[in-house]
Amino acid sequence: MNKDIDYIIVGAGSAGCVLANRLSESGEYQVVLLETGGSDKNIMIQMPTALSYPMNTEKYAWQFHTEPEPYLDNRKMHCPRGKVMGGSSSINGMVYVRGHARDFDQWEEKGAAGWSYKDCLPYFKRSETWYKGEDDYRGGNGPVATSNGNNMKLNPLYKAFIEAGQDAGYPKTSDYNGKQQEGFGPMHMTVGNGVRSSTSNAYIKPAKNRSNLKILSGVLVQRVLLKNKVARGVEYKVNGKTQKLNASKEVILCAGSIGSPQLLQLSGIGPKEVLQSAGVEVKHHLPGVGENLQDHLEVYFQYHCKKPITLNSKLNLFSKGLIGIQWVLSKTGLGATNHFESCGFIRSRVGLEWPNIQYHFLPAAMRYDGNAAMSGHGYQVHAGVNKVNSRGSIKINSSEAEAKPTILFNYLEDKQDIQDWRDCIRLTREILNQPSLDEFNAGEANPGDNINSDDEIDAWVRANVESAYHPSCSCKMGDLEDTMTVVDNEGRVNGIQSLRVIDSSIFPTIPNGNLNGPTIMLAEKMADVVLGKTPLKAMNNDVWIDPSWKKTQRLTDPKRSLT
Repeated sequence: MNKDIDYIIVGAGSAGCVLANRLSESGEYQVVLLETGGSDKNIMIQMPTALSYPMNTEKYAWQFHTEPEPYLDNRKMHCPRGKVMGGSSSINGMVYVRGHARDFDQWEEKGAAGWSYKDCLPYFKRSETWYKGEDDYRGGNGPVATSNGNNMKLNPLYKAFIEAGQDAGYPKTSDYNGKQQEGFGPMHMTVGNGVRSSTSNAYIKPAKNRSNLKILSGVLVQRVLLKNKVARGVEYKVNGKTQKLNASKEVILCAGSIGSPQLLQLSGIGPKEVLQSAGVEVKHHLPGVGENLQDHLEVYFQYHCKKPITLNSKLNLFSKGLIGIQWVLSKTGLGATNHFESCGFIRSRVGLEWPNIQYHFLPAAMRYDGNAAMSGHGYQVHAGVNKVNSRGSIKINSSEAEAKPTILFNYLEDKQDIQDWRDCIRLTREILNQPSLDEFNAGEANPGDNINSDDEIDAWVRANVESAYHPSCSCKMGDLEDTMTVVDNEGRVNGIQSLRVIDSSIFPTIPNGNLNGPTIMLAEKMADVVLGKTPLKAMNNDVWIDPSWKKTQRLTDPKRSLT
């Protein structure tokens, strides 16, 4: 690297890969992308059905755990983060959810000017190639491939779940990433031609041979180099040796919602009491770094199945081998999907303008990591409350970058979050007992018919809830008059020049959906900001919101009530 470097990007994840591509696209700028992990060339990453493998493998994911969560019976919760080219987009479940339009309007309302839905929609479109082609809401020529997997053709349970949602009085939606999120319909995934469409595949693969883009893997960034509150470069370790790298324009942190606040704090930027306790010299007191941490939780709502049609029969080695062979030969079949092919988004109570509960339907009964499969045939819904009030933090406890930070989400600290979970359990049970599932429903396995009262539900949720692996909001973007704001609406760190954070850590609030889609959108939009380009023209597309949301929780009464 004998040429002057313009931009250093830390982290080759969902955001960093986008920025590396876009900032090097013109050939005008010298860009260096730094990543701790290595290659994503592994069948267990590229084959969608194998999603649990990279997520639970130290080679491909940082295996973080929280401190004992005080409102979850002091459980230490698993929090894996991508450590490979593509970051968490290479280890995640590939579910593609943009979030509700009002999520982004909320961002602007909370001080992130220029981040309303109308401003974000053109960048969602630019990032995507939707398998049905471009329309007013979906992209047709972007890097990331999105689809419905096998289009619900390989199992009748997918459509039965959608019909059960309608039986329960909720709307049907043909495209929750389009005009109408609320309701039940097909689920979308970042899979194209049967292969995971990570940001590594989508953005780095076509750009990696550019002469002005240098990718360094196997490096661990120690800190951002500051001089008079100006970012000059980074210090990193590779093969046990410490190196320094300078940037003439900017350092851009894309290390994710755990890594970016950790790296800011290691660099002396953050709450002074946290830095001093860890033995780090305070360069700039910024109290919001590591605060405002948010996540989604989910439970597995499981039912026994009357018919031998679920994926539980495909867990033996012989069946897995056949699935793998078909995928290797043709990129089709059960290997070519994440198996979440239908879903739902509902409001848990009257007075909510947009949904706060999300469902992923799976025609199998097992944990997300592939363990603890039900004996016999079963199916499940991953149910979760997505708009939460509980807030946590990330704090370094050492001046060494190798030391894992202290992570505490304070899950279910808030009383409304607890009530929303009670409602979620009862509403989910009602949906899964509608007539459209009668031919399959052989009885509830989990939580079980004995879990009914508030206290019983609370205890079951505390003991069984899992992270959906969506940490976010730990370096929030907003109005700089708010002392807890970390970056402005262009990702610039408050009080530090030539330093940006661009990843899911800067979300002001967590969206109603999985985070990969909005993170890619954010990076696409920020790339134009960094390059000084005129933003894409805002799109004032219609968004469906139930006109009776102030008075009713759903459209109609359920066909079958459990009360």
